[in-house]
Amino acid sequence: MKAAVLNANEGRFDIEEVSIDAPKGREVLVDVKACGLCHSDLHLAEANYGTPLPAVLGHELAGIVSAVGPHVRELKVGDHVVGSLVQFCGHCISCLSGRTYQCENPQETMRASEDGQRLTRTSDGAPVYTGWGTAAFAEQTLVHENQLVKVPEEVPFPQASILGCGVITGAGAAINTADMRPGETAVVIGVGGVGLNVIAGAKLAGAERIIAIDAQPQKEELARKFGATDFINAKDTDAVAAVKAILPRGADHAFEVIGLTSTSEQAIQMVRPGGGVYLIGLHRPGQTFPLAGLDVIVRQVDLRGVFMGSSNIKRDIPMYADLYLQGRFNLDDLVSREVNISEINEAYEDLKHGAIARSVITSF
Repeated sequence: MKAAVLNANEGRFDIEEVSIDAPKGREVLVDVKACGLCHSDLHLAEANYGTPLPAVLGHELAGIVSAVGPHVRELKVGDHVVGSLVQFCGHCISCLSGRTYQCENPQETMRASEDGQRLTRTSDGAPVYTGWGTAAFAEQTLVHENQLVKVPEEVPFPQASILGCGVITGAGAAINTADMRPGETAVVIGVGGVGLNVIAGAKLAGAERIIAIDAQPQKEELARKFGATDFINAKDTDAVAAVKAILPRGADHAFEVIGLTSTSEQAIQMVRPGGGVYLIGLHRPGQTFPLAGLDVIVRQVDLRGVFMGSSNIKRDIPMYADLYLQGRFNLDDLVSREVNISEINEAYEDLKHGAIARSVITSF
């Protein structure tokens, strides 16, 4: 089958022929119908986060089940499914408490060495790493059933794919992590695919004021479409001062969705005393930023890292799918364009420049 393979941390993918094994145990073979080009995969392509190479990445997937392993309990051939990089065992304390995003044994969703490789390079039989446990930049993928969720067939595949990461990470940060309440206020720094979903989640939670901040003024229209009440152009404005001009006390919640030290520092200054700051954007390995400890303590700022929107995918993905079908959650405007897998590098170049919300691979 055709797949986009990462052979070196140089920010580019090579289109190659890869062989995929039959499902074993609780593995599910999925025909990939759509896979979103998430910025997290680009981060792993450009910098060494410890991912073994060569690897097939891609984790924002939707498709149809074509085969199941002998121990699969929840899915059957023909089911429409969404995949996610949230890997969980289902039996540790965190999982049993509903915090599957904090699973203590995520490696259990991967194959044991004695079971052989899920993926190999067709030309020489060399092993190819299954990135995120999903490896969805390919025509087919082999995934543990804990990382897959059945969704209604009425949800189009491109829109469904974004549920697996962009939606649950962004909307989940507002609804689950921040536990936003009606009448509260939010600042969202970075209006890409995830940032738009933070805005949508804050709106769904009943936020009174949602301030979107980005260095590209052309994003204002889309931000407001998802629910932003205000937009700040960070390119030619002191963003902290601009937020304080709108909310003199500061915001109840500030979400950093870029992964930069400068914007992380700004987020801390944008919240009111006792407010919450949520770091969603993926920082590069070893990246640090100074923290004014006394200021954080005196102002009682709650600083939290956010992983996948604190989402339980078995609960949250079907919920957002249903909200979409009810017309209460916008997925359509997240899909900027559909591309062939051969266009993956060009599509990621567009993403780097912030011109789009999401490109989605829909053909191979």
